[in-house]
Parts: sequence; structure tokens; C-alpha cells
Amino acid sequence: MQSIIKHEFSEHTKVSLETIKSIGKPIEIAANLCIESLKKGNKILLFGNGGSAADAQHIAAELVGRYHNERKGLSAIALTTDTSVITAIANDYSYLHLFARQVEALANKGDVLVGISTGGSSANVISALKLGNDLGCKTIGLSGKGGGEFNSLCDVNIIVPSEDTPRIQEMHIVIGHTICHLIDQEFSN
Repeated sequence: MQSIIKHEFSEHTKVSLETIKSIGKPIEIAANLCIESLKKGNKILLFGNGGSAADAQHIAAELVGRYHNERKGLSAIALTTDTSVITAIANDYSYLHLFARQVEALANKGDVLVGISTGGSSANVISALKLGNDLGCKTIGLSGKGGGEFNSLCDVNIIVPSEDTPRIQEMHIVIGHTICHLIDQEFSN
């Protein structure tokens, strides 16, 4: 057991050190897109599947509540939380339309869409990002495994330099927290 525990932490540290070398500028760009949008009265919509769905909810909660600093609540919605909407769309249309249908209903020009997928290849996330681009939204990707289709769809794609899904997910929440910290600084009382 101890060898597995040490291995997990060692792999996390290794990916973390590799990630910090390449994502400083993309994180800054993503934070600025969010800050500019929020200052104009727009909102941030976040979405992904599985662990990425949980990350979307976590980041939205940090924005609506607060990360570190006391500030006003900021407009952020995780498209992964309304089970009635999710099951209705999946049943009446298909799982492919799960996020795009919500983007169609909720997104306005100037909003920011944050698509989260460890490989940048989740079809329902890609569908929503494409629609967001058509609607005039800004698009941010959180990905890994080279970035996948997110590379051509997003205004900025923050790519964790790993092929290992758990390590990518760990970095995604650190990236999300970092963006929240930058946003917090801008909106602090």
C-alpha cells in the first residue's frame, strides 16, 4: 500500500511541475476573458462529464460564493447540476445535445463558456463550444492529452501536459482555483 501511496503523490508532483512550465500565459488569458465578461454584466457557463462535471460545479461555486476574498457574488452556472434538465434533454434529444441545448437557452453574446474534458474530445462538450462560438461567446478549454478538438474551438485551451486522466483532473482543479484567485483579486471589496 505504501508504494502505491508514494507513487500517486510522486506522479502528481511530476505532472504539476511539468504543467507550471507551459500554462502560465493561457491561465492569464482565460482569467482576463472571464474578468472582462463579468465586468460587462455577462456570465460564465461551465460544463463537462464525470469528474469534469464535478470540476465545473466546484469552480462555479467558487465564483458565485467566493474563493479567498470577500467580494460580490459573480454570475457563474454549472450546466451539470439540474437533473431535470439533464435527463429531459438526454431523453428527448440525446446526450450529445446535453450542453448545447442549455447553451442555446442560457448563453448570450459576450458570455464565457468553459468546456472541461481531459482529452478535449467529449462530443457533447465540443457541440456546446461550437454553438457558443456561433453565438459570440468566448470559449475556454481545460484539457490534456494534447488538447484534442479544443485546440481549434477555443479562444484559449489550457492543456495539461499529460496523458493520465487522474493527473489531468488534479491539475484542472488547481487551474480553476488559480483563475478564481485572479478573478477574486479583480472584484475584491
